[in-house]
Amino acid sequence: MSNRLLDKRILITGAAQGIGLAIAKAFAREGASLFLIDRDEALLHEEAAKLKGEGYQVGARSADITDAKAIVAAVAEAETEIGRINALVNNAGVNVFSEPLETSDEEWNRCFDINLKGAWNCSKAVLPGLIEQGGGVILNIASTHAFTIIPHTFPYPLAKHALLGMTKSLGLEYAPKNVRVNALAPGYVATQKVIDYWNSFPDPEAAKAETMKLHPGGRIATPEEIAMAAVFMISDECPFMNATCLTVDGGLSVQQHPA
Repeated sequence: MSNRLLDKRILITGAAQGIGLAIAKAFAREGASLFLIDRDEALLHEEAAKLKGEGYQVGARSADITDAKAIVAAVAEAETEIGRINALVNNAGVNVFSEPLETSDEEWNRCFDINLKGAWNCSKAVLPGLIEQGGGVILNIASTHAFTIIPHTFPYPLAKHALLGMTKSLGLEYAPKNVRVNALAPGYVATQKVIDYWNSFPDPEAAKAETMKLHPGGRIATPEEIAMAAVFMISDECPFMNATCLTVDGGLSVQQHPA
């Protein structure tokens, strides 16, 4: 631990597993105080208890990010438990992949409610406090889907493109208030969701091999690699980085064709 995030009081959504949990662990090791939010109440409190058991300052509350009132209440609880929030990681999200004309209204609403509206609900809840304190950081976990299109994944890329637009808009709007708003765009990451995707095929190992072949380095990211990029973006090591997006995908999005 190098205390890169000492004095940071950070709210993280979707923090019970995957990238969100990896970010929480990395932030805790770097000295941050954390408040974790997830819809999976049992898993959330299990993971929060583990971090507390290791001596880290961690609070947690189960909440649905699409419920603005629930998020306001969660922020109030966070400030009681760990102090005024000065950084937010909007990590919670959901994959909604379909053909455009086969996308139901329910799928469309679910995609945008969680991937965009939820991030705005959380941002809106913390922004007044960040401004009053004289600054802070919001980090949106986007995706390479935020600037590339893969057929048959509608409407997920639309929501992630919009999230990147919100990142830029808020970053410019609140730069005079010393609030930085950035995005982090992972490509494929070895989370349980990706493993479940491979396992949905008749030959999971072949599906995994196809995914690996897409990447110039022949592998995908670990959640911990994404988490360390998040440490940098939340830290004071990049004070002039604002309204932009850092891509961490091993070069996936810049090649025209896989090797």
